[in-house]
Amino acid sequence: MSNPVFNDETMRRDAAGWAAPVRDGHTAPVPTGSPLNAPVNDGPTTPWSKDVMTVNGTITATASLLILLLISASFGWSAAGGTAPTGEATYSFPPVAMIGIIVGFIAVIVSSFKPMLAKFLGPIYALGYGFAVGAISKGYETFQNGIVLQAVGATISVFFVMLVLYRTRIIKVTDKFRRSIIFATLGIMVLYGVSFLMSLFGASISFINSPSLFGIGFSVVVCVVAAMNLALDFDRVEKGVAAGMPKTYEWVSAIGLLVTLVWLYLEMLRLLSKIQSR
Repeated sequence: MSNPVFNDETMRRDAAGWAAPVRDGHTAPVPTGSPLNAPVNDGPTTPWSKDVMTVNGTITATASLLILLLISASFGWSAAGGTAPTGEATYSFPPVAMIGIIVGFIAVIVSSFKPMLAKFLGPIYALGYGFAVGAISKGYETFQNGIVLQAVGATISVFFVMLVLYRTRIIKVTDKFRRSIIFATLGIMVLYGVSFLMSLFGASISFINSPSLFGIGFSVVVCVVAAMNLALDFDRVEKGVAAGMPKTYEWVSAIGLLVTLVWLYLEMLRLLSKIQSR
C-alpha cells in the first residue's frame, strides 16, 4: 500500500461502524418505511452528525505534527556531530536516532490497525522520526553545503504541484492508478529492505547510492513514485471527508501525509547528493 497509515479496509470498517454508532448503550436510529422508526430532528447538530472529519481539521493536525517534527529535527541536527572548518569533513550519527526511527515506525504501524489512537501516536512518530531526519540532514549538509535547503524547497514545490494537479483533476486517482503506485512503492520498499540486509554482510546494491547516470535515474523514479503517493493521500483525505469519517481520522490523515512528505524529502536529499557528486 502507498502508506501504512491509510488502510482502505480499516477506513471502510470504521465508516460502516460510524454510520450507526452507539451512544449511552443505544444505537443511532436507522430510518425505515415505518413512522415508528423515523429519526428525531433535534436541530442542526445531533450526537450522530458532529465530530466528523473535515479538511480544515486535517490541515490543522498535519501542521501540528509538522511543527513537532521540525522541533525534534532541530535537536537531531544538534546531536549529530559534523564539522568541516578547514580540512576533511567529519560526521557522527547519534545512536539514539535509531531508537527514534524504530519508535516512529512502530507508531505508524499501530496507527494503521488502531486509527483511534492516531491522535496520540502521531506526535510520537513526529518526535521520533523528526530527530532522525534532523541527524540525517546534518550529515548531508556537512559534506554538501546548502543541500538541505534545496531538498526542503524541492519537497515543498512538489507537494504544491501535486496538490494543484490533483485538485484540477489533471491527475485522477483511478483503481488502475492506485494499484500501479502501490505496487511500485512496495517494490521500492522490498529493494531497500534487501539492500539493508545485504549491508549487514558487507555487500550492497551499488546503484541505490551511486552518483552514476543509472543511480540518478533510479532516484528520479523513486521521487516520482513518492510524489504520486501524495495523490493517493489527497484522494483518501477527500474520501474520508465525503464519507463523514470520525474526527480522529484527521490525525490518521495527518500521519499519512507526514510519512509521505518525510519519504519524499529524504529521497530528494539522496537525488541532489548524487547530482552534486558527479
